[in-house]
Amino acid sequence: MCALLFWGCSKPAKQAVIAPDVGSDASLADGASDLGDADEQSDVKPDAETDVPNPPLVPGPERALIYQLIVRHFGNAKTTNALDATIETNGSGKFADIDASALSTLRAMGMTHIYLTGVLQQATATDYAEIGEPADDPDILKGRAGSFFAIRDYFDVSPDYAVDPTKRREEFRALIERIHAHDMKVLIDLVPNHVARSYASTVRPELDLGLGDDQSLEFSPQNNFFYLAGGQALVLPTAESHWRLDGMDGHFAPEDGTPARTVRVTGNNAKTYTPSTNDWYETVKLNWGYDFETGQGVYDPLPPTWSFMDEVVAYWQEFGVDGFRCDFAHYVPDEAWSWLIEQARARDPQAYFVAEAYENLAGLLAAGFDAVYDDELYDGLKGIYNGTHDTFELDAYFASISDASRGQYLRYLENHDERRIASPLVSGVYPGDSGFGSTGAGRHVAPIAYLLGPGPIMIYNGQSVGETGAGASGFSGDDGRSTIFDYWSPLALANWRNQGAFDGALLTEEQRALHAYYRNLLTLAQHPLARSRGYYGLDYFNRDFDEYPGALYAFARFEPGAGRLMVVVTNWSLGTEAGRIRIPEALAGEFAGLKKVVRIRQIFDEQGSLEPVELGVTTRDTLSDEGFAVELPNQASRVYVLE
Repeated sequence: MCALLFWGCSKPAKQAVIAPDVGSDASLADGASDLGDADEQSDVKPDAETDVPNPPLVPGPERALIYQLIVRHFGNAKTTNALDATIETNGSGKFADIDASALSTLRAMGMTHIYLTGVLQQATATDYAEIGEPADDPDILKGRAGSFFAIRDYFDVSPDYAVDPTKRREEFRALIERIHAHDMKVLIDLVPNHVARSYASTVRPELDLGLGDDQSLEFSPQNNFFYLAGGQALVLPTAESHWRLDGMDGHFAPEDGTPARTVRVTGNNAKTYTPSTNDWYETVKLNWGYDFETGQGVYDPLPPTWSFMDEVVAYWQEFGVDGFRCDFAHYVPDEAWSWLIEQARARDPQAYFVAEAYENLAGLLAAGFDAVYDDELYDGLKGIYNGTHDTFELDAYFASISDASRGQYLRYLENHDERRIASPLVSGVYPGDSGFGSTGAGRHVAPIAYLLGPGPIMIYNGQSVGETGAGASGFSGDDGRSTIFDYWSPLALANWRNQGAFDGALLTEEQRALHAYYRNLLTLAQHPLARSRGYYGLDYFNRDFDEYPGALYAFARFEPGAGRLMVVVTNWSLGTEAGRIRIPEALAGEFAGLKKVVRIRQIFDEQGSLEPVELGVTTRDTLSDEGFAVELPNQASRVYVLE
């Protein structure tokens, strides 16, 4: 249920928000706050109705709290961080580093799922020829370590992550068992749109892609790849690249244009013999029987890529993997997803599928995905900070999501593709080209993102301790992201880990307070009201009143008829803002079922305190006219419960 939006009103001018600076004196012990005239509400006395228990809340199941864990980073104790260095110099995390201490810590944070990012064997410059896994041609690489999403073998894991590379799969299986023993589930990547140009499985060579392809056809639904006619050779953008490795010459022998070595279409649908540095030139596109140029699909007989990918999913399910984060899922036809997910759930009815997608979200949900990335919310929140979006746009977006699908949007503020929250704020640009400007911004916007609906939440390793993503690492420049191409150790993450103690002893006071803030917010995210179905935007209704400053923003969460409301309020301004939050009659009565006398409590503040602060009582009938008083410091968010 959503508040109506009226577009006849004038919108405030967009302006950039300066990221808050949360000082090291932030303390989780400070639960109370000055709420101005909040005590005016305390003279309303309860009546007999308040002694009647509210009906029990029956929220949805425990929401998924997903920890995105980069194995290459997470356990890496080497903090040398030399530019463009080898694994010997800069090190790499191992499966064994994700031990009982690590997993107990993550479970204590409230995590329900561990998304092990980049575990599948990727193309790399690191030579494991002694175990039959030689280094790749440097022309088809991005970074010495290699991109997590240029998969060289779907049925294997990276030797980088094993104490004994010859037993890498056994070590991975043991990790899965440890995660399960700590009452969490395992997600890994499924990269269905593209593979490394050098794809060749040493585990299941009989299933290698392209073995039966007719390379004379640019498109055939029975091929695994798309081809380019004309007999020309592939020319890779070595000369244009900012990154160089010995042996680069711009050529790749398996695509030199000679018979049986036809050039294939690049992973981002680039039909060219000369992909640019902006293309996904390290990968080739997979063919699901759908011609991306004509928009036509031929799925009978079953395209071989469908059955191949089902073999991949089944293989990892047998290992104990519980679900898959599906990379660039909107580039695969819905029909294929419906079939693949149905096959997976025939083996495991609880198989969990998350779509990283930026188009066709409704189609992917209809195909069976449990959740889709909510990139529009992410861009909207960051856009308010950098002046490209405003809160009216947030209202419109929130109102556009149906109650039925509200729990199927995965909310995040960081992931491996995006800039770290603390990376520099850049005004007036596409939100993806900017950070939020400080770690304190996470305190400000996380309650909005995480409490907006009952869907899954994803936290990126290092986010809770203010990792900045600063510094050039090799292929990755100094762009505010933690590299997925190079051997590297994010310093804040390493300091939190503290050689496996996970005691945060090497963190600053501010970083420790930030970690505690996220831990408490994730606890609040499992509150029955946060997991309930109802949503109601309060911003438009309150803008009719003078006592609602334009810098405030509010929405409510509720379970229909349960007699309770959760209200999230944020202050977008650089100064303290005081005002009143009014609750529409329909929301208080018909939708939420509040009793005649209403108790008001603050249950979360900008320091992360979960200590309730009693604000008094009022009547349901006066909530729409008088509301309740709030006072928020600069760029802060607080959470209230009315019951």
